[in-house]
Amino acid sequence: MITLYDIPSQLPDKVWSPNTFKSRISLNYKGIPYKTEWVEYPDIESTLKQIGGAPTGKWSDGRDYYSLPAIHDSATGKVIADSAGIAAYLDETYPDKPVLYPPSSKAATAVLDHVVGANFSVPIRPINLPAAHKILNPPSQVYFRTTREKMFGKKLEDFAPPGPARDAVWKTVKEGLDRLAGFYERNGEDKLYYFGDTFSFADTIVIGYLLWTKIVLGADSDEWKKVASWNEGRWEKLIESTKHLQTVN
Repeated sequence: MITLYDIPSQLPDKVWSPNTFKSRISLNYKGIPYKTEWVEYPDIESTLKQIGGAPTGKWSDGRDYYSLPAIHDSATGKVIADSAGIAAYLDETYPDKPVLYPPSSKAATAVLDHVVGANFSVPIRPINLPAAHKILNPPSQVYFRTTREKMFGKKLEDFAPPGPARDAVWKTVKEGLDRLAGFYERNGEDKLYYFGDTFSFADTIVIGYLLWTKIVLGADSDEWKKVASWNEGRWEKLIESTKHLQTVN
C-alpha cells in the first residue's frame, strides 16, 4: 500500500495544496491503491525523517528543507518526495498502469513546469498565499505565516491588498495564462491536454495550481469565476475533465 503525505486544511475535503494535488491526481490516474496521511506544516520535517525521506532543498540559512508531497510504498520500502520524482517512480514501478510520462516527454514536461512557474504559479502567489493561510489549521497557520513573511519580507496582509496593487497582480496573472493557453493551443484549439489528446503528468502541474487557486479563493468567488472564464473557459474545462482524478483516498 502506498501512503501519500499531504497537508490538511479546515475545509471538508482537507485538500488544497497544489504540489500534493499533482501526486494525488497521478495516483488516481494510474489506479494505484493508496491512503492519505495528513501532516501539519510544523510536523513535515520530523515525519519525513522518521520514514527515511530525503530533503528537497535548502532554507536560506543552509538548513535542509523538507516538503510534501511524499509517498511511502510499503511494497518496495521506498520513500519518494517531490511530485515529478513521484510520477517517475510510479511509472517505473507500476508500468502496467497508464503512464504519466509518455515516451520522451520528460524534457518537454520540465519545460512546461518552468513556463507554469514563470507565468502562473509565481505571479499568483500574492493572491493565493494569504488566502491559503486562512484555510489552514492553527498549527500550520502559525508556521505558514512565519515562514512566508520571512521569505518575502512583508506581512501576508500586504501581499496584494484590495485596490491598484491587487489589480496589477491580476493583470500579470491574466497575461501569463494567455501565454500558457497559447502553448496548449499549438496542438489545436480543441485539444485540452498539453500533449493533445493524451493526459499526462504535465497536465497535473497546471491543474494543481488551478485547483489551489479555486479552493483558496472559493469556487463561488468573483475572482475565481474571472479565471474560469478566461481563454474560452479552458482552465475550468481542464479541471472538470479530471474531476474523477481529484478524489481523496
